[in-house]
Amino acid sequence: MALTLDPAPGGRRQAFRVAVRMARRDIRRHKGRSLLIILLIMLPVAGMTGAATLVQSTQETAAERVQYQLGTTQARFRPMPMANGVMVQHPVEELQITTNDWDSNPDFTPSDPQDAIPAGYDVLTESTLDLTAESGAAHVRVVGRAVDAIAPAFAGKYTLLDGRAPGTDAEMLVSPGLLERFGLELGEELATSAGTFVAVGTLRDAGYSDSNSIVYLKPGQGSVGTPAPPASTGPAPTASAIKATMYYLVGSEPVTWSQILAANAVGVTVLSRSVVLNPPPQDERGPEGAGTSSSASLPLSTYAAGALLGALALLEVGLLAGAAFAVGAKGQVRELALLAATGAESPTIRSVVMAAGLWLGGLGVAAGAAVGLAAAAGVVFVARLNGSVRFPGFHPDALLTVLVMIMGFVACLLAALAPARQVARQAVLGALKSGRAPASAGKASTVVGAVLLGVAAVSLAGGTWFAVSSEDPDVFSSRTPVIAWFLLGGAVLGVTALVLLTGKMVALLAKRAGRLPLAARMAARDSSRNRSRTVPAVAAVLAAATLASAGMVLAASQQASEQQNHYWSALKNQAVLPLSVWQPPLADGTMPDPARIDPAAVVSALNGAVDTVEWTSVLRTAAIRNCDMRPELADASPAQTPTTSCLQYSLATPEGNACPVTAGQRVLDPEDWRCRGAMRPYETQGSVDSIIVGTADDVERLFGTAPTAEARDVLAAGGMVVSNPVFVRDGQASLVARDVRKPARADPATGAFQGYEETGRTKVAAAVLEPEVKVQYYGVVSPEAAVAAGMRVDDSELLIQFSAYPDAVQMDKMSEALAGIYKDRFGTPYVERGAEQDASLILWSIVGLGALITLSAAGITTGLSMADSRKDHVTLAGVGAAPRLRKALAGSQALMTAGLGTVLGSVAGIVPAVLLVTATGIGGTAVVPWLQLVALLIAVPLTGAALAWLFTRARLPVSRREVGT
Repeated sequence: MALTLDPAPGGRRQAFRVAVRMARRDIRRHKGRSLLIILLIMLPVAGMTGAATLVQSTQETAAERVQYQLGTTQARFRPMPMANGVMVQHPVEELQITTNDWDSNPDFTPSDPQDAIPAGYDVLTESTLDLTAESGAAHVRVVGRAVDAIAPAFAGKYTLLDGRAPGTDAEMLVSPGLLERFGLELGEELATSAGTFVAVGTLRDAGYSDSNSIVYLKPGQGSVGTPAPPASTGPAPTASAIKATMYYLVGSEPVTWSQILAANAVGVTVLSRSVVLNPPPQDERGPEGAGTSSSASLPLSTYAAGALLGALALLEVGLLAGAAFAVGAKGQVRELALLAATGAESPTIRSVVMAAGLWLGGLGVAAGAAVGLAAAAGVVFVARLNGSVRFPGFHPDALLTVLVMIMGFVACLLAALAPARQVARQAVLGALKSGRAPASAGKASTVVGAVLLGVAAVSLAGGTWFAVSSEDPDVFSSRTPVIAWFLLGGAVLGVTALVLLTGKMVALLAKRAGRLPLAARMAARDSSRNRSRTVPAVAAVLAAATLASAGMVLAASQQASEQQNHYWSALKNQAVLPLSVWQPPLADGTMPDPARIDPAAVVSALNGAVDTVEWTSVLRTAAIRNCDMRPELADASPAQTPTTSCLQYSLATPEGNACPVTAGQRVLDPEDWRCRGAMRPYETQGSVDSIIVGTADDVERLFGTAPTAEARDVLAAGGMVVSNPVFVRDGQASLVARDVRKPARADPATGAFQGYEETGRTKVAAAVLEPEVKVQYYGVVSPEAAVAAGMRVDDSELLIQFSAYPDAVQMDKMSEALAGIYKDRFGTPYVERGAEQDASLILWSIVGLGALITLSAAGITTGLSMADSRKDHVTLAGVGAAPRLRKALAGSQALMTAGLGTVLGSVAGIVPAVLLVTATGIGGTAVVPWLQLVALLIAVPLTGAALAWLFTRARLPVSRREVGT
């Protein structure tokens, strides 16, 4: 009978079953090592799952929107200022308007929402009230609502948290934040501008955070009045405290999209339950809805940072798992060699390690997804329990979660493949020896690592070149996906290359360790001799440090961008109070003279309220007064008469000095001098207070910079000090007067507002003095130049400089002091806080989180390495080494592993993050937080070394003698 060497039917399947069974038994036998491996895989997967779930949980679903905004009502009708009757709202976001025509129609008058409500519904009203409440001696402005919040139709929108519903007109509901703000308890009174009421219950509005100070009254309660619903028999008085009213429809019939279009045509927007849950298709939204939108979508580049962090996190899964499986496979060498000696083929031996990857990877990924979802659910639950509206609900994305699990599991299997192939290639005779010969260094990994490092550099350079060469931002926008892929690919390849080159770096460090102390010298040489243990451990720390350092660079750059683009209403700790308050129009539509405010009275009131006022100054501007804004009268009356003025002044931008923009209205070069400084980068016509009429003293107070001799001379000679050189040419600037009654025609391409029609311009001598920050002033003009330009100058504002930013108590005192002067026409003054200078708390939080992740990786991989090197410590103990030497050796090994991994990871994270910010402009100018990075570089290795020294046992447990030893 001939010998048949063909594979037995089902042999592969049977061999895989054996491999799975062996892997399961090995996992049970080494529970501690297996748990560490599961933790290594679980942490990154949990982080990605939790982050993705939290991002999804910030997005409000259609069901949540109708519940939080409508309760159980069918629809909400509200007024919406519209320029014409061809504007169409978004079906879900009713305040988002789309149209093909942004031009104002003088014949269009928006209707009262009551007139647009269809018949057959009961109507509930919700009015916003302009209220103040007493806090000690101060009258603090609070949010007021006139609504029957306990009505069953508002279930889901309003929730009674504590107390009871009001039983009389002397009782009210309040938000939890109001109780805290005013130090009240339920049952205590609060005096408001609408009357004095007793707080009998706390109410939660699903659309507002509990921290807001809100008073809830019933319609008609107190002195606020109520608008009459359509079904009422007569109109109830509407008090001036009511700012706006919304109407909720209660009934069984849904409000349809066609009814919404009809309401839009008369200037009313509608939020409908049925339309939100079942939005109409695009072709049914009407031709008007095909125009440009009033809200711009986020650019694709804003997602590049998240993609980079996600890619690095996924790479971290693979490297951490690789470190774990490398140590696990090394502990199975003897068993696998015995299996090979009995005739098992290389695929069978590989399948044993791969089966361990299946078991441990599956458990780690499943546990990571569960922990991530549970952590995200906990965050959302706590946030909602505390009344935050940051998370509308818990929104786990099954598809995204499964995708993260699949990617993590695939990364685990790929990570297990390398040690499986290495173990399968080992010679059976060498594996059966009792001693373990050092692994051959090999040059393949070094060569491949060098090649990949070159490819990574080319990829990063290519992505940067694509971005830099895109001089047109419109072209750059179209290239953004390609740029992001190049940079992300370069980042991943860079980390992979450094991992492959780690072995060579460890060998070089071992050669230079001759002068180090004994423990450090032994650790360096042991790391070089056992690279199969050292390289995966360093790689795991490298991946975690890469993720942490990249996150710090992105966060620091984003914070720097926010500071750079801060809108400065004035200099830091300055406030501007109006000295004239507009009055409501008279019965015939004409505007009365504004109420004049005595600046001396304001200064006296402020000095009596707080002691932080350093100085005050009256600002004089070309104020708009008695201007009849009715469009039909714009052409019939002049822009300026002895008693009226409709002129607003600004500075013209000379030809060639305009900030270059693309066809899509994107700034070509933000660093261009024409796009920087005060009143830039976009063309603007400022406001009525953008040009101050004054002296050199006013220049210093407004600009925060002492005027130069040239500026003083020009101002004294009847010229002007200008805040930005872009408005000056040949020593002159052009004062432009515009009629605020006549809007210029909108740009037909973009629909953008083009300002007002020009009525004249005047040349004045000008000197440039750039302010300390980008304050919203064109400059200071001399009284002579103001007269030449036809300005009607008034004392319009009072500039106040505080020595420090007022706290809440000081704000209350100022509000009380000003309330007697401004009555109900002015609230708490806005004091410029300035750009947030101390944003280091966020960075240090990232440092702490990054250090925790990196330290976890270092600690777990160090623990695995210590388990693998246990026989070495037994040998040291056998030759008489003191326990402190073995503890020092463990600390030195952890220090070397964590130190090398953190340094390489910082480089691998900083470089692509800086290039990503520079190329895509995510955070403006790239900022590297060196202090926080140095703290990470120092804290992680030293903490890892200290923990390794601390947890290394001074006395080794007795181990059974193995065969052959």
